[in-house]
Amino acid sequence: MAEEIRGIGSKEEHARLLQDSYRRLTGKDLLPNMPDRGLTDAIDEAAFVILSHGTEGDPVLNYGNRMAMRLWEMDRETFVRTPSRLTAEPMERGERAKFLERVTAQGFVDDYTGIRISNTGKRFYIVEATVWNLIDEAGAYRGQAATFSKYRYV
Repeated sequence: MAEEIRGIGSKEEHARLLQDSYRRLTGKDLLPNMPDRGLTDAIDEAAFVILSHGTEGDPVLNYGNRMAMRLWEMDRETFVRTPSRLTAEPMERGERAKFLERVTAQGFVDDYTGIRISNTGKRFYIVEATVWNLIDEAGAYRGQAATFSKYRYV
């Protein structure tokens, strides 16, 4: 049985939702040089962070590629049970919430910079992240996703 992404469906459906939503909103491909292997594997193995959360009142992470799980120092089971607000320190959460409201209103933002915290307490500064709404083919809001390649520990 294919692995399921909470609130989305199969991993393949989620990979397509990530790629298609990103393309529609930004006009770019999430993976510009798509390798021969499938989209799901390419997203999982990308050399940059890709993660998403669902539509719950307190959104919970529902996907992180290998880079995301490594950066946040979590295994897959822990990652997909974590409320996304907990990826930021308590003092950063108010700013994060305001920022996510901006993403919801605009569709995407490609200049986000902020401090996050790993599962073991390591703080890191992410630079120029793109955060976008996940919108399916029927126009339904399915959550939000983020990608970035630049970060440094603080």
